[in-house]
Amino acid sequence: MSGNALRDLNTLPTPERKNDSSSKGNFSKPCNGKTIDNVEEQLKKSLSSVQINGGETLNVQHNKSSASVQINGGETVNVGVEVANSEVEYIESENLSDLEDVDTCLKKLLPGLDSKDWILVVETLNNVRRLSVFHKERMHSMLGDLIPLVVKSLKNPRSAVCKTAIMTSANIFSAYNDDLIDSLDPLLVQLLLKASQDKRFVCEAAERALEAMTTSVSPMLLLPKLQPYLKNRNPRIRAKASMCFSHSVPRLGVEGIKEYGIDKLIQVAASQLSDQLPESREAARTLLLELQTVYEKSHGLSTVVSENPEMGSWENFCLSKLSPLSAQAVLRVTTNIAREVSLLVPNGEFYIDHI
Repeated sequence: MSGNALRDLNTLPTPERKNDSSSKGNFSKPCNGKTIDNVEEQLKKSLSSVQINGGETLNVQHNKSSASVQINGGETVNVGVEVANSEVEYIESENLSDLEDVDTCLKKLLPGLDSKDWILVVETLNNVRRLSVFHKERMHSMLGDLIPLVVKSLKNPRSAVCKTAIMTSANIFSAYNDDLIDSLDPLLVQLLLKASQDKRFVCEAAERALEAMTTSVSPMLLLPKLQPYLKNRNPRIRAKASMCFSHSVPRLGVEGIKEYGIDKLIQVAASQLSDQLPESREAARTLLLELQTVYEKSHGLSTVVSENPEMGSWENFCLSKLSPLSAQAVLRVTTNIAREVSLLVPNGEFYIDHI
């Protein structure tokens, strides 16, 4: 994993504070029903009006990211409306249409993604999505140059660009599967960050992209990529990574779990049981129940169990692989509620009492 990707996770971006000049168009100062005049120079395509205080009309001049007016001799009232974003249509994958001129689109792809015109970037990202769905073979050779530009859009502070880039990532995962493994780190770190932030519509889109990743990329390749993030110092990052990890393990199947190592997986799950956030703990519980089912169906997953039949129970297996406290926590999750397990450690030996 690249050092740059890990450094990006050190600090989660501080959530934007909502105040009186938020994106909902509240005013920093009330107008108190006074007649508003001296509106600044009006642009033909950027002039709109709203009604305030009993029906008086307020003319608002918009730019790409804000709106402002002058009232009563020059006093400025700021209206924090990101009007341009309202023009963006987020197209679901099933509603994407094919391209009329694929060759021209491919030529304009990289310059469009690297443009300073955010509207062009959004249009180009949607073209990347169309190519992923309808012409993935034509775009395959460009992935090495294309992925860094998609990551650049994921980092864009403009929500329209960021969300479209997230949706693009989901389509790329679905189209190229394991072919993305060498370029996965920068995409993964940004999606974990976006899935952990407070903007709900961005967060939900990132969660869907992570789900597409877990269902498209081979778990044998994906799990080692996810594992370092389970220890990240940001609890939200750990929670999202834990959920991805938990969803990926069942896709290994019995033979895959045997190859990966059920002892490694149980240690990972046990470490998440005491995590700060409930999402991590729930993901760990789900994973442990899956591992218990697989273990009890096939004792041959562990050579230790095969050579020592007396150690064939799930309880003894947990004790042999985990510390006493961790084993106790795991057994509380995976054994019957009516069955209490008491762990004693006299002289460094483990005993189990069943009640």
